[in-house]
Amino acid sequence: MIHSLQSYIPQSALPKVEALLNHEQVIVKVKKERKTKHGDYKRLPNGKHQITVNANLNPYRFLITLVHEIAHLEAFMTYGRTIKPHGIEWKRTFQGMMLPFLNPEIFPSEMLPLLAKHFKNPKASSDTDADLALALKQFDEPNDKTYIFEVPFGINFKLYNGRVFKKGNKRVKRYECTEVATGRIYLFNPNAEVDVLDY
Repeated sequence: MIHSLQSYIPQSALPKVEALLNHEQVIVKVKKERKTKHGDYKRLPNGKHQITVNANLNPYRFLITLVHEIAHLEAFMTYGRTIKPHGIEWKRTFQGMMLPFLNPEIFPSEMLPLLAKHFKNPKASSDTDADLALALKQFDEPNDKTYIFEVPFGINFKLYNGRVFKKGNKRVKRYECTEVATGRIYLFNPNAEVDVLDY
């Protein structure tokens, strides 16, 4: 199984990942990009466990996502099915699993303080940690997208699904943006990637 992941994660992380995946009952699949998630975990009807991760993720985001999903599997096996998906049991499991990876042999040194801060209280998605998400995105393939925080006030932008919004004021961390078609207000993380429509 680990051979199929070699091209997706940092080489120095392979032995540690192999140790985490030392389960007969786990299947890992690499999927095409899904806009709404980086990966997922589910228990299959036959009793096996399936983890999927998007193929388009850079090696560092792929590794974090893979360990995130393995933590779901471990939390399920340790605590049972009644726990919350991203509750305290999962957080503790994820923290413990990620700790051995947080070193300069695996991640760039400049990312380690951001990762250490994030894993004090990991969230359901690393995308909600704007500083870490921006640091991770510098290793993505170049694209023509613009971050929400770079879009000027009052300018329209479009999401991947075609919905159009006008950028508004910043709240504490996120930006209020009005959907043009409905007038409804939504909050956007500063690191969300969008297509700017007009200047």
